[in-house]
Amino acid sequence: MTDIPQITDSHCHLDFPDFDGQLDEIIARAQRAGVTRMVTICTRLRNEPSVRAIAEAHAPVFYAAGTHPMSAAEEPLASVDELIALAQHPKFVGIGETGLDYHYTAESMDIQKESLRIHITAARETGLPLIIHSRDADEDMAAILSDEHAKGAYPCVMHCYSSGPELAKTAVDLGFYLSMSGIATFPRSQEVRDIFAAAPVERILVETDAPYLAPPPHRGKRNEPAYSALTAQVGAEVFGMDYPAFAAQTQANFDRLFSKAAAYAEAA
Repeated sequence: MTDIPQITDSHCHLDFPDFDGQLDEIIARAQRAGVTRMVTICTRLRNEPSVRAIAEAHAPVFYAAGTHPMSAAEEPLASVDELIALAQHPKFVGIGETGLDYHYTAESMDIQKESLRIHITAARETGLPLIIHSRDADEDMAAILSDEHAKGAYPCVMHCYSSGPELAKTAVDLGFYLSMSGIATFPRSQEVRDIFAAAPVERILVETDAPYLAPPPHRGKRNEPAYSALTAQVGAEVFGMDYPAFAAQTQANFDRLFSKAAAYAEAA
């Protein structure tokens, strides 16, 4: 185990029904693959208790919570105070995921923008990283992130990055991180790989977004945290690094951004 390069799956959804009754095996497989930590993401705040319970029951699992942009019109609007209160839990390490999705839910763009700004304020006040979902909304996303950053800095990761090069540059210029998912491993995703290659390797994380976006050879099947190692292997190629060096770099990056998770692990 100690000879396997260690990485963190910075974004997965272990509360989804795809994993019902299998979490012990899934987490064990992840650890055998060198995935020593996982951040499971709550996308509707009413589900926070069940997501929290997963983190409490499994030592390698941390969690974050927010309102997903595709759910923003269906869920009660989160409040800054509500998010700050949730953030008091020792294994709560990020705000979100939040963001903008105009691909499926452009009709709710106004409430999405309002929700996003609430989450940004909570990230600023707690110091926890904002976890951003962005799809077909590059211009509005860049504008809001920049406008809010001018009001006061906050940490942020662009989760499952597959948007354009301009938004990536804006994010990096603001000091944010880009997270590489299985999308970056797909044969037709050269443009996405090129965007990552143009970014500083010190700002790169890896994730699965499980149960979605499984990398080859599992594409089209259920994704799981162990497979983040397959994405990280492609990431190493993108940056011209050997796998152990790239894995170590992403671990350092995760620890820098998700400092609360790093401190918890050290305390343990």
